[in-house]
Amino acid sequence: MNARIAPAAGNKVRVATASLAGCFGCHMSLLDIDERILDLVELVEFDRTPLTDIKTLGPCDLGLIEGGVANAENVEVLRAFRRQCKVLVALGACAVTGGIPAMRNNVPLAECLDEAFVHGMGVANPGIPNDPELPLLLAQVHPLHAVVQVDYCLPGCPPSADAIWSLLTAVLAGEPLHLPPAQLHYD
Repeated sequence: MNARIAPAAGNKVRVATASLAGCFGCHMSLLDIDERILDLVELVEFDRTPLTDIKTLGPCDLGLIEGGVANAENVEVLRAFRRQCKVLVALGACAVTGGIPAMRNNVPLAECLDEAFVHGMGVANPGIPNDPELPLLLAQVHPLHAVVQVDYCLPGCPPSADAIWSLLTAVLAGEPLHLPPAQLHYD
């Protein structure tokens, strides 16, 4: 898909990022673009992202989401990004396939919780947490495209800084994304 970003004249492209069920490695890989981040700041304005610590999401041109969808809060955040972002990117293996968090999909959720909180090695105070502040876990972890329409998928665990830079520059320029084989990996 070749989604196009067209910010209002004179405005920078608004970018938001979020991490769902994942390790935060994709955000670290984004920071690994090193001095090119200064070039990026000239082109974009960051909205909600851990880079700015902004907690609310406004209308954006580009949303970058890492991590799988593992709980009700993840679903809510992802749907808000889809509503607010013109272009949505699934960033990294967890967002594209469910990744490591989806390894629990082979075991019923009740068994996972029992093993982790009741009968697990080293459990001091057995009991499955039941607090209204904790988001409700989904029975399965899902990739982003199973919940909302995604415009671009960039695999990797995490994708390299060069692959992220290639994606950003192509999307920001409205050009097709062509990643050299060296930048594309599925591990």
